[in-house]
Amino acid sequence: MRVLQVLAVSKILTSHLSRTHRPSASRQMSTAASSLKKSPIFRTLGLIGGKWIDAYDAKTIQVNNPSTGEIIAEVPFMGTLETNDAISSASDAFNSWSKLTAAERSKYLRKWYDLIMAHKEELGQLITLEQGKPLKEALGEVNYGASFIEFFAEEAKRIYGDIIPATLGDRRLFVLKQPVGVVGAITPWNFPLAMITRKVGPALACGCTVVVKPSELTPLTALATAELALQAGIPPVGVINVVMGNASKIGDALLASTQVRKITFTGSTAVGKKLMAGAAETVKRVSLELGGNAPCIVFDDADLDVAVKGTLAAKFRNSGQTCVCANRIIVQEGIYEKFAEIFSKAVQNLQVGDGFTEGVVQGPLINEAAVQKVETFIQDAMSKGAKVLLGGKRHSLGMTFYEPTIVTDVKSEMLLASEEVFGPVAPILRFKTEEEAIHMANNTKAGLAAYIFTNNVQRTWRVSEALEYGLVGVNEGIISTEVAPFGGVKQSGLGREGSKYGIDEYLEVKYVCLGDMNRS
Repeated sequence: MRVLQVLAVSKILTSHLSRTHRPSASRQMSTAASSLKKSPIFRTLGLIGGKWIDAYDAKTIQVNNPSTGEIIAEVPFMGTLETNDAISSASDAFNSWSKLTAAERSKYLRKWYDLIMAHKEELGQLITLEQGKPLKEALGEVNYGASFIEFFAEEAKRIYGDIIPATLGDRRLFVLKQPVGVVGAITPWNFPLAMITRKVGPALACGCTVVVKPSELTPLTALATAELALQAGIPPVGVINVVMGNASKIGDALLASTQVRKITFTGSTAVGKKLMAGAAETVKRVSLELGGNAPCIVFDDADLDVAVKGTLAAKFRNSGQTCVCANRIIVQEGIYEKFAEIFSKAVQNLQVGDGFTEGVVQGPLINEAAVQKVETFIQDAMSKGAKVLLGGKRHSLGMTFYEPTIVTDVKSEMLLASEEVFGPVAPILRFKTEEEAIHMANNTKAGLAAYIFTNNVQRTWRVSEALEYGLVGVNEGIISTEVAPFGGVKQSGLGREGSKYGIDEYLEVKYVCLGDMNRS
């Protein structure tokens, strides 16, 4: 058993960051913050019609560093009026942007990609500063987020129509694909760059214009990304608009407007349902990437080193704050104890701390509410017979840091197994047969991502086909890529993002019939 190789995945030597590291981390953080505020990509105003503006009533909202609680900046607390103006701006810009050739739009997007990559370090630091994830992981997000702009810059030139064989000799039938129109893009805090580019990239490639509403917890990355779009030459007349602040008022304005033809949203299932219901009033197209409850099934024929490495990546990335995180680790009974032992050794070596500190792989949770949710789930599990094998409490670093946690003897009726914990907690469940594992995995309203570990090729196909999920990783814990469709089934959402399939979400199909073609 190559246990040392598994433990080296995180490249860590100790499980806790001592308080003596904090001053150094604070200096690094302070230096990064000071440097970023002098950068030309650092913006703290909304973007409407190519102009950086305050909220009309001058209200602001603070953006805090989750590692320290310190205020990074204040941004406008916008609402209905600003959103309506952003929509009007996007609608006006649509007339010109949609009429550019695909090749012209492609060049703008390619330049945007180049600028994002040129400012990779600054964007990564900004993500770490306002979201908390380790800098190495934040830089990975920049790469991932930029890949969507690059991909859709290329895909813009491959939006093909169709010719249909006519049923009558004097007819010619063909199909056009045209941009849907103004898009309202509502994005979350856990991937403040990638969730924007995954939506805006295909929208602009098609000829749509956008109103982006980033999370009020992490707006600075969105604003910096928008600034780079302007620097890339994307027309500053309303092709990209950014509003932030009062989430409900902004959302209501986007839903009520007949100029907005599509809503794309990544976030909780509860909010997604409200948006879907609200969109019905004006019959908007909707793309929803919602919550998950990802099973990670480890069969007794799996390579345990591969399984532990993959599960570690699937569970603890971004401190467990991703919609595709392994929420339930379902292990076959013959290897249950052995897997739990090896997995525990790997997890206890995950270094927790501020994201600017070298070697840290787990940062803070986004806010106090997130920590309290994790605590509620742990208490519920323990009250119903589960055992905390590792962690299970707030980290000694304070703030919203939480210890990487493993809970065993978890049952399906516990909150840890039935709902998304969105934190660094790995519940381990036990199963006997393949059929039982599939039933346990599918016994949820969610259907976003699933993972299986096995060396049996036939089982790989059987289980992958039986799992009611939009994404399945086999012997791999990191499966997201710009070239593959991302999305869920059941209550995990509608539509797909990324890949050639993702661009269809922003296109209307128009059928044209030409008659009287035999006349000379």
